[in-house]
Amino acid sequence: TAVKELSIISYFRIANYLRYFEVRNSHHNYLPNSYFEDALYIYYFDKQLRGLLFTAIQSIEVALRSKVIHHVALAHGPFWFSDPSLCIDEKKFTDNLNTIKNEVKRSKEEFIQEHFQKYSSPDVPPVWKTLEVTSLGTLSKLYCNLNDNNVKKRIAREFNLPQHEVLESWIRCVVLLRNCLAHHGRIWNRRFPQIPRLASLRLRGAWVDCTYIRPVKLYALLCCLAYMQDSIHPDNDFKILLKDLLNENSKINLHAMGFPQGWENEPLWQ
Repeated sequence: TAVKELSIISYFRIANYLRYFEVRNSHHNYLPNSYFEDALYIYYFDKQLRGLLFTAIQSIEVALRSKVIHHVALAHGPFWFSDPSLCIDEKKFTDNLNTIKNEVKRSKEEFIQEHFQKYSSPDVPPVWKTLEVTSLGTLSKLYCNLNDNNVKKRIAREFNLPQHEVLESWIRCVVLLRNCLAHHGRIWNRRFPQIPRLASLRLRGAWVDCTYIRPVKLYALLCCLAYMQDSIHPDNDFKILLKDLLNENSKINLHAMGFPQGWENEPLWQ
C-alpha cells in the first residue's frame, strides 16, 4: 500500500498527516499501534473535506462579488475602485488598483476582450465587468479598504451580519482558507493564523455558543461558512453534506478540528 500510494502522493504531503501520529517532542517516533493506513485515511478524508469547502466558498464568493458590485456602484458609480477618495489607506488603494489592472490584463474572458475591442479608455472596464475577473483576495481587500461604512454595512446585512467589521473579519479568513484549499493543503487539524470575529456576536440567524470554540481551528470557520451559506442560500445542503462526511469517517478526531462537545445540538447545525 505504501509504495503504491507514494507513487501518486509525494512523501512530504503524506508526512503532514503522519506527524499527527508522532510521539510529542520526539524525533519522528510514532505512537504504539500507528499505521501508514491511518495517515492515508485522514488524507483522503481531508481531500473530500476540501472539495466540500471549496464548493461552499465558491457560492459565498460569487454572492459577495455580486453584492459589492451592486451596492458600491449604486453609491459611487462604475469606477469607484479607481477613486482614491473612497479608500481608507492610500498605499493599499494603489496596490489594489495595480493588482486589478494586472488581473484584467491577464483575463481571457470574452466579455473583457470584447470590451477592449469597443473602448480604449479608461484602461479598465466598469466595476460590473472588472470585479468578475479579480481574485477573492483582491475583492476582500477592496471591501476592507472602502471608507463608506454605510455601504459596507448594507452588504454585511445581506449576509445577515450586523456590522461590516464582522464580514471583513470572516472574509479575510475565508480568503486564507480558500488559498489553502487551492494548494491542496492540509486543513482538518490546521491552526489558522487569521481568526474570525466570534466573541459577543449577536446574530439574527441561527448561530452557536462561542464560549468553547477555539478560533484558530477549522470548526470556527465551518460555523462562519454555514452561517453565510444560510444567509444567501437558505435551502443549501452544506450542513447536511458536512454531517454525512463526518458520519462516514467516524474515526476522525473531531477535537483536533476544534469541534466542541455537543456541537451538533447548536441551533446553527440543526
